[in-house]
Amino acid sequence: MKLLRHGPAGAEKPGILHSDGTVRDLSAVVSDIGGDVLSDAGLASIRALDPARLPIVTGARLGPCVAGTGKFICIGLNYSDHAAETGATVPPEPIIFMKATSAIVGPNDPIIIPRTSEKTDWEVELAVIIGKKAKYVSEADAMDYVAGYAVTNDVSERAFQTERAGQWTKGKSCDNFGQIGPWLVTRDEVADPQNLPMWLTVNGKKMQNGSTKTMVYGVKYLVSYLSQFMTLHPGDVISTGTPPGVGLGMKPPQYLKAGDVVELGIDGLGQQRQDVIAD
Repeated sequence: MKLLRHGPAGAEKPGILHSDGTVRDLSAVVSDIGGDVLSDAGLASIRALDPARLPIVTGARLGPCVAGTGKFICIGLNYSDHAAETGATVPPEPIIFMKATSAIVGPNDPIIIPRTSEKTDWEVELAVIIGKKAKYVSEADAMDYVAGYAVTNDVSERAFQTERAGQWTKGKSCDNFGQIGPWLVTRDEVADPQNLPMWLTVNGKKMQNGSTKTMVYGVKYLVSYLSQFMTLHPGDVISTGTPPGVGLGMKPPQYLKAGDVVELGIDGLGQQRQDVIAD
């Protein structure tokens, strides 16, 4: 299934993408795409519905495809080829940092360049969405805790991230730095999350053209690993890292400016489009 949320920011309603390409409203069935709805039982109840009997939604904005995200966990330098382009070594354990949940927006909402920003960058990433409480989970059982997957753009301000004192969080958490969607694709529809082509363009020019095949620490490992340090809850998002082609890695580096258009996608998970605007 492809689950989504539609409507104005802060007032999104749950929905599902029908096989005929129409968006159908789920408001009469579930309160939102989050919490217990993301459990196997919750998803099974939606799967049992006939989408053709649900109301059609037209012209609505798409919001972030999951509600109630308590943690937006990001993994740094998790692609061997991306680490190489930035001159970094592959870490012996996953690099974990947090992106503020206030950064989360819909898949086609704009990228807002913060005031005083010098180096706003792009990063197409595979997002893993947790479906049930996970604590001390084994790698063998890790996929049982995954509700599904989505596209995310881990927008980053590199000067804030690495050139100023402190940790990476302030370069990752600016408003509109976390587009998620267009939909949550349930795990049964993704045969192998470690074999998904992904891409990103700026003003129509291909910048990133990679695959989750080059991920150092895969989905199973990451879910298990993170659950050793913190309890994962339904709706938590794990953004699993980016392939090469970010602005920071170019010679000379290239960054976003107002008026640019960013498009990105992952095979089977949909596409995003963002206008770049100044704050």
